[in-house]
Parts: sequence; C-alpha cells; structure tokens
Amino acid sequence: MKIVLMADNRKTELLVNFCIAYKTLLTKHQLISVYSTAKYLKSTVGIEVSGLNVDYLGGIEQLASRAEFDEIDCVIYLRDAASDSEAASSDLLKTCDSNNIPYATNLATAEMLILAIDRGDLDYRNWIKDTKVS
Repeated sequence: MKIVLMADNRKTELLVNFCIAYKTLLTKHQLISVYSTAKYLKSTVGIEVSGLNVDYLGGIEQLASRAEFDEIDCVIYLRDAASDSEAASSDLLKTCDSNNIPYATNLATAEMLILAIDRGDLDYRNWIKDTKVS
C-alpha cells in the first residue's frame, strides 16, 4: 500500500513517535511525504520515505492529484486544530473523500488505520485498482 505520512509543525514529534511505535508495520509499505518530513523521518526513525521535491503547499497539491488518480491508498496527516493549514489540507482531504481513500487526522484514527491495514481490512484498495478499466 502507498501510505502518505504528514503532520503540521506542532504535530511532527507526534508523527515521529507514531512511526517509531509502528515502524515494523510501516516498513511493509511504500511511504510518501513532502521532502522535509521524509528527510526528518528517515533520520529520526530510520524508515524509508519517498519525499516530494516541493514545498509544503506544493506537496499537498501533488498528493491531492495523486489521490485523484488513485495513486495513494491512505493518508495519515496529523493536524493541529489551532493551525491555519486547514485550508491547504482541505483539497487533499476532499479528494480522499470523493475517491474513497481513507485518512486519519489525529493519533487515535491513525492507530486504527494502520492496524486495519495490517489486518488486511484495506486490501479492497488493491482489488479496486486491479478491476479498473484503462
């Protein structure tokens, strides 16, 4: 599965701790993030994360585009409720909603989502991709 990992500035340490706790599960999948977050996760957690070579807003736009074409399977985006980034992230989350791509925006739902992936609850995403007519 292709899993997007992102966090607002004040939630970055929480994302790092999440990745440490679920490192074994995360390393089974292709991980994607914006460049700075990918680099930070590689150095602090030691997991391989593909980084998009764009700034934060450009990264969100690219991820929304990938979601539009079903190129990602889920998003873990730990958001800060007090942050102004909601407007920027809304395009990505709206695209996920319209394309039935599950996402988590807080630690509780992130844990539920990663455990569901590990159980195979999201294997239907592979079936959807396999049955799409080109």
